[in-house]
Amino acid sequence: MDLSMNPFSSGTRLRDMIRAIRASKTAAEERAVVRRECAAIRAAISENDQDYRHRNMAKLMFIHMLGYPTHFGQMECLKLIAAAGFPEKRIGYLGLTLLLDERQEVLMLVTNSLKQDLNHSNQFIVGLALCALGNICSAEMARDLAPEVERLLETRDPNTKKKAALCSIRIVRKVPDLAENFMGSAASLLKEKHHGVLLSAVQLCTELCKASIEALEYLRKRCVEGLVRILRDVSNSSYAPEYDIAGITDPFLHIQVLRLMRTLGQGDADCSEYVNDILAQVATKTESNKNAGNAILYECVETIMGIEATSGLRVLAINILGRFLSNRDNNIRYVALNMLMKAMSVDTQAVQRHRSTILECVKDADVSIRKRALELVYLLVNDTNVKPLTKELVDYLEVSDEDFKEDLTAKICLIVEKFSQDKLWYLDQMFKVLSLSGNFVKDDVWHALIVLISNASELQGYSVRSLYKALQACGAQESLVRVSVWCIGEYGEMLVNNISMLDVEEPITVTESDAVDAVELALKRYSVDVTTRAMCLVALLKLSSRFPPTSERIQEIVVQNKGNTVLELQQRSIEFNSIIQRHQSIKSSLLERMPVLDEASYLVKRATSSQVTVSLNKSAPAATPGGSLKLPNGVAKPPPAPLADLLDLSSDDTPATTSAPTAAPNNFLHDLLGIDLTDSSSTGGAPSASTDILMDLLSIGSPPVQNGPPTTSTVISPGQAVTKHASATPQVFDLLDGLAPSTPLPDEQTAYPPITAFQSATLKITFNFKKQPGKPQETTMHVSFTNLMSATLTDFMFQAAVPKFIQLRLDPASSSTLPASGKGSVTQSLSVTNNQHGQKPIAMRIRISYKVNGEDRLEQGQISNFPAGL
Repeated sequence: MDLSMNPFSSGTRLRDMIRAIRASKTAAEERAVVRRECAAIRAAISENDQDYRHRNMAKLMFIHMLGYPTHFGQMECLKLIAAAGFPEKRIGYLGLTLLLDERQEVLMLVTNSLKQDLNHSNQFIVGLALCALGNICSAEMARDLAPEVERLLETRDPNTKKKAALCSIRIVRKVPDLAENFMGSAASLLKEKHHGVLLSAVQLCTELCKASIEALEYLRKRCVEGLVRILRDVSNSSYAPEYDIAGITDPFLHIQVLRLMRTLGQGDADCSEYVNDILAQVATKTESNKNAGNAILYECVETIMGIEATSGLRVLAINILGRFLSNRDNNIRYVALNMLMKAMSVDTQAVQRHRSTILECVKDADVSIRKRALELVYLLVNDTNVKPLTKELVDYLEVSDEDFKEDLTAKICLIVEKFSQDKLWYLDQMFKVLSLSGNFVKDDVWHALIVLISNASELQGYSVRSLYKALQACGAQESLVRVSVWCIGEYGEMLVNNISMLDVEEPITVTESDAVDAVELALKRYSVDVTTRAMCLVALLKLSSRFPPTSERIQEIVVQNKGNTVLELQQRSIEFNSIIQRHQSIKSSLLERMPVLDEASYLVKRATSSQVTVSLNKSAPAATPGGSLKLPNGVAKPPPAPLADLLDLSSDDTPATTSAPTAAPNNFLHDLLGIDLTDSSSTGGAPSASTDILMDLLSIGSPPVQNGPPTTSTVISPGQAVTKHASATPQVFDLLDGLAPSTPLPDEQTAYPPITAFQSATLKITFNFKKQPGKPQETTMHVSFTNLMSATLTDFMFQAAVPKFIQLRLDPASSSTLPASGKGSVTQSLSVTNNQHGQKPIAMRIRISYKVNGEDRLEQGQISNFPAGL
């Protein structure tokens, strides 16, 4: 048959197929072209057509890049690789790297061909085999072909050496135990003159250091001198057109050598001392007016910060970052801010010298630079500079963009709360923030301000007068209105009579009617905000007692809300009107000043609530195919659909009804103010997560069958504490810290033996137990983790899950790095409360994630051998 008569025969040229595909006007036409071409290629494969095998493979690769399946051509790759000619091998190896990966079983068949080609006399065929092996090498292939690659590192041809070094990197990553085979060859490659060989050799040395402690120690002894020589030669070399980039000789080699120096010098004083001089030379001689030079300077700074450098060298590095902040390139300024944040833990004083430049970055037009600079300013604040820095930030708050005000306001509030030296300065700064950006102040911040004012009796008059003046000038700021209204209601007579005047104040003239006008204006202005209107009604009620002549007017204002559509406001209006009209005898005692709020207790509750909120608000990322499942702390499975829940059609266990959660600090203050604004639709028992949350999160399997009522589970990660209450407790009990449950019977002093809770080929976990006298349901567990591998475990994280009747709190682990070969251990404490002590034993599932040589690992299991009586 004449091939020219069939445009889609196996003899069609690649360019003709591409032209036909590009000429397709619809996706259906394109699929038809691809389908016909694939059918022709299948026919050629079944006929064992050798003449057009390489052309068919080229077409398959293009079809593969379009996203169509090409698995039927995998064996053709192997046939082309087994051919004798270079063109066939070239297209075969290219198809191998595109159409296959290390997970394909077919790949095992190519190992023998690779071995033959690695020993071939033609250097180009050897290069093809090395490139393919470096791209798709599996652990089994690495073990089989490592000797051939190691031999090729000693050849004379620089291109073969370069490719062999890059292939060795893949082998070491797949099989870290083979690192010791490449240590000597890698060290000898650093003596080469060819920059390509040097670059690949430095990368191989870096990978060896990550894979093996022995390799790291070996290269520290053998390579540091060579690295210093390479860096000095490259820095001082004359113009070389083949390596020059913007007047800088081979910046890529510069950067890779600096990174290897950082790896070798980290934690080693002798090595760090040896490289100090060359680092100082690079930092001072490299030009910073070109991007390539800036890249070298940045890597040099990172190396100086990462090793045991001298203080003078660190100051030099931080000064380079200071110069970066003056650069017009936003990327350079951003990375400089990032590095300065890391440098804060190394040399705070050196960073402080660039404080003014960093403050200017807070005012930058780029939002990412503004936010990063603001975080750095927050780290720079201390007791000595808090006032000038706060003044700068508050001044900028007045002119900053609306989008940035929220972040800026939050940081200023944190700084003022953390470093306030006296209450007067704290109040002044908070009043300024409320006046400039009160709409962005969070509830817990102005709640804390009210708590402080109630405790500072000598500053209550000053506060109410300052807030009144701010309210007249900036009445559109919501948080300012709330705090001002509260203070006017509590301390209105101080405002009118100028009581407790400070030396820095000037007297102001405010009549009783003016005070009522201010609250009435706020009530009308914030007609939509229920919280503010409720606070205004409470303030008016109190002013009717403070200023008896204004009672009738206040009553008229209060009565206007009798028909309000918001039930809360309507109820308050009716009740307050009744108090003003009918209960004159008890009104004065009923409307006395609020008792002083316990500032310490409030701050503790606020901190506890913020931690729980953070843990509950984190969401789970989607699981990536083929990768390990990464779950953040505090992930909860979504509740079942309401219909399935009502009809009990869910496959999960039925969740037990729980009481409403403990009120957050804002509700704590609202309760004190007599404001209950919780939506009635949300006060019912919220459906709790089902028992499958544990199985779903930890992917351990089906839940064990239990006797008794179904229970739900809770997953805890370090730094979190989740408390489940069996029944609702009135809010006032919590506020007064009283009415605790009856004291349990003292527990007998029992010694519980330690247990090996979990052991694998990699890890051993041991539990020790301790109980407090008189608290049988509470157990403190001290967990010890031991690494049984020869490689160090990094990014170590331990997670645990328990049934609902158990409360669990994990303290942070002593370290996130677990030394190799049992030479050290990581410890962590757990606090467990078994609310059904004596009825049900403790049950726990665990999940351990870590990295070995940069590879994610995951282990999990169930602990069922807890001692009886826990």
